Formats: sequence, structure tokens, C-alpha cells
Amino acid sequence: MFQLLTAFVSRIYAFFQRSMPTNLLIRATHTRRGLKWGVPAMLIAVVYIVIAAALAQWVAGGAPGWINLLVLLCLWNALKFVVNGPITLMRLVRVRALERRYRDAEVASTETMSVG
Repeated sequence: MFQLLTAFVSRIYAFFQRSMPTNLLIRATHTRRGLKWGVPAMLIAVVYIVIAAALAQWVAGGAPGWINLLVLLCLWNALKFVVNGPITLMRLVRVRALERRYRDAEVASTETMSVG
């Protein structure tokens, strides 16, 4: 039974990772080309927070209670983008330092070859 539940949960997780728009956008910011867009993508969190606040006001005004699930979903997506920004910034700094180190080593090895 536990194995069946684990298999079901892993398939649902894989489906969400492949098809949900926020997961696709966050995955795109973790590529080498997308690392520079991690911090600007944090601004999407502001949009999600505004939507969550508007939905919460709507629920407080008498809307159906299931709208609270949408509020939680918006807040979760906002949290994902807020956390993703600094992570991609640190990865970008690390990748650029590594690229600079390789480039400097390549230039140094080319100079020693041309001198001799």
C-alpha cells in the first residue's frame, strides 16, 4: 500500500513539474541562459501577492470558502519566486567566476605557447 501511494505521489509531482507554468518558469531560470533572469523574475511574486490579497478580500466579503485554496496557491507561488531570486543570483556569480577562471587559464596557456 505504501509503495502504491509513493508511486502515485511521485507521478503527480512529475506531472506538476512538467506542466505547471510557475514550475516551468523557475526551471528556465536555472539554466545557464536563464540565471540572469532569476532576480527580475522575483517581481512576479508581487503580482501573486496582490492577487492573493484581492482574493482574500473577496472571501472576506462573502465569496465561497474554496477561494481560500487559490489564496494559498498564490502565496505559495510568490514564495517560490522570492526564494528563487537569491538562489539564481548566487549560482550566476559562481558560474561567472568559474568561467572567468577558465578564460584566464586559457589566455595564460596561450601566452606561454606563443612566447616559446
